[in-house]
Amino acid sequence: MYPSTNAVEQRLKNLEAHLEQENPVLLGTVQSFRTLDRVAYGMGLLEKDQSYATQIPWWPLISVLGTFSAGKSTFVNHFLGSKLQRTGNQAVDDRFTVICYSRESTDHALPGVALDSDPRFPLYQISKDIELVSEGEGERIDTYLQLKASSSERLRGRILIDSPGFDADAQRTATLRITDHIIGLSDLVLVFFDARHPEPGAMRDTLKHLVADTIKRPDAGKFLYILNQLDTTAREDNPEDVIAAWQRAIGEEGLTAGRFYTIYNPDAAIFIEDAAKRARYEEKRDQDLKEIHRRMQEVEVERAYRIVSAVDRTAKDIEERTVPFLQRAIDRWRRRTLWGDGIVLGLALIALLAWIFRGDGLAVLQSVMDTSWVIPTLIIVAFVLFVAAHFGIRSLAAKSVARSLTARAAEEGLYSNLARAFTRNTCWWRTIFARTPVGWNTRARRRLRKVRQDADLYVQTLNDRFTNPSGDRLDSDLTPPRTSAESAATTERS
Repeated sequence: MYPSTNAVEQRLKNLEAHLEQENPVLLGTVQSFRTLDRVAYGMGLLEKDQSYATQIPWWPLISVLGTFSAGKSTFVNHFLGSKLQRTGNQAVDDRFTVICYSRESTDHALPGVALDSDPRFPLYQISKDIELVSEGEGERIDTYLQLKASSSERLRGRILIDSPGFDADAQRTATLRITDHIIGLSDLVLVFFDARHPEPGAMRDTLKHLVADTIKRPDAGKFLYILNQLDTTAREDNPEDVIAAWQRAIGEEGLTAGRFYTIYNPDAAIFIEDAAKRARYEEKRDQDLKEIHRRMQEVEVERAYRIVSAVDRTAKDIEERTVPFLQRAIDRWRRRTLWGDGIVLGLALIALLAWIFRGDGLAVLQSVMDTSWVIPTLIIVAFVLFVAAHFGIRSLAAKSVARSLTARAAEEGLYSNLARAFTRNTCWWRTIFARTPVGWNTRARRRLRKVRQDADLYVQTLNDRFTNPSGDRLDSDLTPPRTSAESAATTERS
């Protein structure tokens, strides 16, 4: 058994206590994550103070991204029903703002360290990721993040992230890293563009990062593309032309299907004098706003399925992607070690033959062979030298493979600590001919199989809750069935 540290276990217990009150359907998934952690500890994929359960946000997460002055903060304020965020025609905030619910009637703000140090929030320990791409910036977390609390009932049970204006030409690498991290964690991503700037061609880099780099994702359906502040087109009465220009621009980036929303904020809109035109604009605005708000309200359902999917995907990735990746790395290490051993032996043989057939080497060899203790001594010395050379070679080969391992893993979308896992497979006591990674055995396979079976049970329970056409069952009747992971928990802990 590979128990996690007390800190991790306490976090998981706190999470279970929260889910028991807020979403009992997901309670069993915590135990499934514990099972995944045990497999990962055994293979070296996780440190003992890490858990797969803490790598995903358990609260439904909505992120608001977009260009400068696209009306993101105004939209957030309108949704919350309070002026929580500063607004303006120019960039007024250069930090990511994580907004969560508070029972207090007064809105308040906290520094970025409140997010970086609290595992309950989606940007926990993001400073480490920032430090990897921009040395020294991880210590300046307060310049990138802030936490705000709001008493808006619309925010209860979900977290909202308002991003600074996106300008890919001017953004620092660290800010782009946070943006990508947030996109990966989010259940719903609202991408805002500004109808007041009908020259989308000038924002090619921005479009690439917010559109082209997202449409090929397996979760591309969580992106909503929104053309905001459409009321400004009323003066020229050319909304169709502006919309068409933006549709062509994002179409050139590959987005040829899907909904393109057009809205404006009723609290900050210009007055449209023509009554018929105003009614036409308001009808379209209200229709799209209603759909956007509906998606935002339903994000809790998407989060439940996404967490269950994360359980199944993690188990599947370990067996079908991580293990083969490690096996390929071990194979490369073995080949390089054997090649190194062969080169050393070849050079030693060449040197020996050269010495024997040069000068008096043959005569010295014959005289040495007449002494009974010399030959065994030479064999022992030669063996010791070869063993020392072998372990030196295997160490150098391991370092050469490990050097590119993290980059290779990132290219394949694997984010476990594969370099650490590989190092465990190259310890001095482990033979180079072992093809199975450390910790990967029948017991680990059986655990992963149980986790995937339990994930199917979780999906069935969610389906019963959200798709039962009769509607005559209570939520209390839908407590997840006792999974195999839970049934085995008592035995495995003992």
